[in-house]
Amino acid sequence: MRLFEIRNLTKIFPGEVRAVDAVSLDIHPSETLGLIGESGSGKSTLGRLILRLIEPTSGSILFEGRDLPSAGSADMRRLRRDMQIIFQDPFAALDPRFRVEDIIAEPLRIHGTDGSDASGSSRSLPSGTKIRPRVTELLRAVGLDESALRRYPHEFSGGQRQRIGIARALALRPKFIVCDEPVSALDVSVGAQIVNLLAQLQRDFGLTYLFISHSMPVVRYLATRIAVMYKGKIVEIDDTNVITERPTHPYTRSLLEATPHLSA
Repeated sequence: MRLFEIRNLTKIFPGEVRAVDAVSLDIHPSETLGLIGESGSGKSTLGRLILRLIEPTSGSILFEGRDLPSAGSADMRRLRRDMQIIFQDPFAALDPRFRVEDIIAEPLRIHGTDGSDASGSSRSLPSGTKIRPRVTELLRAVGLDESALRRYPHEFSGGQRQRIGIARALALRPKFIVCDEPVSALDVSVGAQIVNLLAQLQRDFGLTYLFISHSMPVVRYLATRIAVMYKGKIVEIDDTNVITERPTHPYTRSLLEATPHLSA
């Protein structure tokens, strides 16, 4: 069973820059697919293409059998409830003009749901009264409490801001989350806490992740499988232990050699 089927996905930017070049891969329910490569390899562009935050030049993206590039705006609005993103920079990702309560509640208000129906169907909100309990629940899920509700992003540390961003991503009970280098802007110890939180949330909510990173140790810890991206192409993809212990592509070997304790 596949959550996503991606075939020959390509994105060419002006100037004939092939950011993503004929990428094909599958993403399975409840797995963490680690996507690793150096800066400029096309990782973040691929993540945004999968979510249709940017439009592909060519190729197909099937989400639960539905073709995303051909989906109309109304269909995409419904599908976006199931697909969310956690951004790299927790300082830039949160609107400084909004209180935490409003930041987390924004997806609920946009989609007209309190997000509380575990069956997956959504209920209309007759008023704002049902939103705060859901926001408080989300804050607790990421290790914060309701004292955060009326505060602004600048009052929090980087790790706390990333927790708020994760709570916002969880608001609509998505099936799939793109984690776009969510710990690269954080101190190592704080980043480790966020990685452990993501692992716990995946177990609690049955989430599927595309975890984008340039750090092989982080990806090895969290990922079920690893895809290695180089110059817009997936050059190798396999189970985590195979990639880290028996890599076949020279670029994968160079990534492992750059991290001494992971050398193959």
